[in-house]
Amino acid sequence: MSRAAGQIDETKTEAILDAALALFGEKGALASMEAIARRAGVSRQTLYNRFPNKLEIGRALAARRSDAISAPLRAGGDPETVLTALAAGLLDKLCRAEAGASMRGVALMSPEMPELADAIYQAGPAEGLRRLSAWLAEQDRLGLVSVPDPDAAAEMFSGMVLGHGHLRGVLGVAQPVFDLEARAAEAARRFLRAFAR
Repeated sequence: MSRAAGQIDETKTEAILDAALALFGEKGALASMEAIARRAGVSRQTLYNRFPNKLEIGRALAARRSDAISAPLRAGGDPETVLTALAAGLLDKLCRAEAGASMRGVALMSPEMPELADAIYQAGPAEGLRRLSAWLAEQDRLGLVSVPDPDAAAEMFSGMVLGHGHLRGVLGVAQPVFDLEARAAEAARRFLRAFAR
């Protein structure tokens, strides 16, 4: 089926984001827009029509990741089920080989392109924390937990789940072997115990 005039081919957008993710991990700030277009198999015009610069690509990558990880917060369910699913998503992303490469890529870019690093942080991790904070505030309002400072609690939960995983990822150190589902469930249970009514 042909596309209607003005309709965006999302497969090309995803190919661009996948190519950028790989190249940012490999080359950091040295990844060029031309190399991204070439790796994605799209014309430079197609790339620039969707993303005028690397800053916008970084934002889109971070937003895509944040949307995927925070999906359990939108799915509904009891707090333990939701937090277990959220923790499992965080751990799953952390343990993938490309996660460490993308974290290293952002770390490599940050001194040369601090605005890009900030845009990625704001659209990704910070947005995830905002969503978790809002969800925790709603659970508090419903009387399911007692969370006087949802922003701080959101950071605590993320730190509890990830531990030193981010540091290992940035340094390229192998993650220890662990039972992802068991760790996610334990983090959710312990967190909820700390914030029980």
